[in-house]
Amino acid sequence: MPIDKFKTLTSPGIPLPIENVDTDQIIPARFLKAVERKGFGDNLFRDWRYDSNNELIEDFALNNPKYSGEILIAGKNFGSGSSREHAAWAIYDHGLKVVVSSFFADIFKGNALNNGLLPVQVSEDFLTQLFETIEKDPKSSFEVNLKEQTFENKATGESVSFEINPYKKECLLNGYDDIDYLVNMKDEIEQFEKNR
Repeated sequence: MPIDKFKTLTSPGIPLPIENVDTDQIIPARFLKAVERKGFGDNLFRDWRYDSNNELIEDFALNNPKYSGEILIAGKNFGSGSSREHAAWAIYDHGLKVVVSSFFADIFKGNALNNGLLPVQVSEDFLTQLFETIEKDPKSSFEVNLKEQTFENKATGESVSFEINPYKKECLLNGYDDIDYLVNMKDEIEQFEKNR
């Protein structure tokens, strides 16, 4: 599955104010049979989105029609648990481009960045403000500017900076995975070898 170039994103947010969401909740182990990165979005948060009769649970945020967008606003310590890369695949395949939290598990953060998904870490106070904004108006929008490394709450006008590894930033901006990055540097690598 190719990675899209990350452009400045303006979108409403989908609230998931639950702390300690682990990778087994994001994509349960029984759905890890495929080796390609597509189709996992159907089972994102499977056990929270569907009841035991395989019916949608309508008040769960990803099923609730009042919420939409490409930004998931999640509680503290998102992506803990196992190292499964499928968690990032499932979120991206579902159509989400950004996850915001006040803390990410390191392995999840790395997997997200490797698969076109931008994890934006903000303070707990700012995260609380985002949840309050969505509660007041689910259509409120947020702007993610990767180039400037800013996240803005358009409803309040408040903007915060976020950190990202410069290499991963370049990959996201250009839609590269690690191999694409090297292929793009082919001329420079060949020139370096000639000059050695």
